[in-house]
Amino acid sequence: MEDSLQKEREIMKVCLLAGQIMLQSGAETYRVEDTMMRIASSYGIDHTHSYMTPTGIIFSLEDPQPMTRLNRITERTTNLHKIDQVNSLSRRISTGELSIDEAYQELQEIDRTQAIYPLWLNVLMAAVASGCFLIMFRGTWSDFIPAMLAGGIGYYCSVLLHRLVPVKFFAEFSGALMIGLSSIFFVKYGFGQARDIIIISSVMPLVPGLLITNAIRDLMAGHLVSGLSKGAEAFITSFAIGAGIAFMLSFQ
Repeated sequence: MEDSLQKEREIMKVCLLAGQIMLQSGAETYRVEDTMMRIASSYGIDHTHSYMTPTGIIFSLEDPQPMTRLNRITERTTNLHKIDQVNSLSRRISTGELSIDEAYQELQEIDRTQAIYPLWLNVLMAAVASGCFLIMFRGTWSDFIPAMLAGGIGYYCSVLLHRLVPVKFFAEFSGALMIGLSSIFFVKYGFGQARDIIIISSVMPLVPGLLITNAIRDLMAGHLVSGLSKGAEAFITSFAIGAGIAFMLSFQ
């Protein structure tokens, strides 16, 4: 009996860690629930229940003894690579390739993995994306470089400030503030022409597109609490971006 309970606790740890990594990395709620239930089923526990919001996971096993655990989620970001790694691990568990201990160790390694791309590359890609958005919004090629610089500066400031002050709203507000300041500077001193298009294209790397998509998918899947929570988070992010730009434009 004690061995059975110990195995149940270990399965619970594996399921919760897998769900925690996926939820922290920006996965949809239904995908997290499905992965946790498949892992538990692969280890012989078919009767499971889960309930999650963007800030927590409640997972319950029924056999051999009822057991329920809660994991708090405090940090959320977008990391599709980690989601893919956990999905791959879940499939290997389903085919019987991994024992419980092996699965838990691999999940710990995935959890400890840092971002696969360095900060300078992320900033460069944000800058390139800003320039491409400017062309897509029918801006002129003369504004391409100013949009790249404004987008790169804004993204870098947002990431850097979030590391110094772990308040997402403040980081996004500051990033938008720098984008507004850079755009005004470029246009005022003749490096750019269309200030509005430069600003719009430069804030696009900060826009929470994946969060909005996940909120809609969760709502359509019937996860009303998660969908509304993610929608509220996306609204706050959008408000921070808009407030930063409006604040800077009001003082030009």
